[in-house]
Amino acid sequence: MSSPSDGFDCQWQPSRQLLICYALIQGLALLSLALVDIPLWALLLGICFCVTHAAWVLPRHLLLSAPQAYRALRCTADGWQVHSAAQGWQAIELHPDSLVLPMIVLLRFRLAGQRRVRSLCIARDSLARDQHRRLRVRLKFSRHRWAAAE
Repeated sequence: MSSPSDGFDCQWQPSRQLLICYALIQGLALLSLALVDIPLWALLLGICFCVTHAAWVLPRHLLLSAPQAYRALRCTADGWQVHSAAQGWQAIELHPDSLVLPMIVLLRFRLAGQRRVRSLCIARDSLARDQHRRLRVRLKFSRHRWAAAE
């Protein structure tokens, strides 16, 4: 096992499994709108919400094509940091309600100096198997993972 002073760095790619799951859920939402007996204006509003949500989520969280999309995470002596093309490396504070499972890592964090809590979903197929395992181990057993960002 590496020592706490060793750095950790991982960079992920879009997850096909998350994309399929999102498409299935969007399909079920649209199907439920089609099957429910509601006025036409409510149906069109529901479809508009689904399309708007997809337009927001797909490039930022699933396809990772937007400049604001977080694509990398690292742990250094200065703490945890995330990277986006728009902002570069930014210090973060991890939240204790982050979830680390063998299939998926749900990372909840706050950027330094901000109150808003953000989330990252890093699926098993986003990283190489060894990198995903190292990320899970680092998140589970890091001594200072909940320390505030500087």
